[in-house]
Amino acid sequence: MRYQIKKLLFFLPLLIFLASCGGLNSPTNLGEKNQETQESTATSAQPFNYQNYNSILKEYVNAEGLVDYERLKENRQKLDEFNAAIGAVMPSTYDSWTDAEKISFLVNAYNSFTLESIIDNYPTKSIRNIIGVWKIRKFDIVGEKLTLDHIEHQILRKEFNEPGIHVALVCAAISCPPLRREAYTGNQLEQQLDDQANKFLINNQGFGIDRENNAVYFSSIFKWFGEDYEKTYGQEPNIDGLNTTETSIVNYAHKYVNPDDKKYLKQGGYQVKYSDYDWSLNVQ
Repeated sequence: MRYQIKKLLFFLPLLIFLASCGGLNSPTNLGEKNQETQESTATSAQPFNYQNYNSILKEYVNAEGLVDYERLKENRQKLDEFNAAIGAVMPSTYDSWTDAEKISFLVNAYNSFTLESIIDNYPTKSIRNIIGVWKIRKFDIVGEKLTLDHIEHQILRKEFNEPGIHVALVCAAISCPPLRREAYTGNQLEQQLDDQANKFLINNQGFGIDRENNAVYFSSIFKWFGEDYEKTYGQEPNIDGLNTTETSIVNYAHKYVNPDDKKYLKQGGYQVKYSDYDWSLNVQ
């Protein structure tokens, strides 16, 4: 009997130790279970509601992407409510979204905050007349106060490899891509960016070829952000006469232009040039 008690006393600390360090309820298993729960929550997270924003775009933006700022200023309640909702998004909700949902949300926020900046200062002939519009003026977004430049350069360009954002972000200028008449959404983002690229690159300010002078013209947007295209479109050898950045831009455009232009772009032997940028307001 005494032997059995001694045996029990000997093994009891060992059993307690095992139970606390690696038994049925080990922290590792519990952590994995929590991770599975978080992943399940993330996949079932509700996307942001763009109903108000869609109605604004359909009401005040025409087929050419031009905006009726005067009427929008007179009827700004929906825009103000939508922008307030952008600021009220919880960080945990934002983190639960897919990359496509985050990109869509940020692009929509940038464009909507730009509309707010214009009507706050309307009438104006150019967004560049608004002091600090990109670097000083701050907006509430996911519980933070951020500038337009921060949203574009510190988040969209740094955290995501998606050069297509440059045909979606609209800085309220004539030479900008057209403002889309619907919100970007995670499940449609790829198709929407392709459609935007098609629209922008058939516009003379977005892309054009001067065959007589062996020159291909792109919007200055591609000059400013050309490096963003290199990771995705700069993996092939450089096109004859072009550097890596120029080759990347051409490879991107090649996806969207007509067959004759595709052939010309691939043969090389031309100069890449950039069109002057018209900063006049994109007003109807």
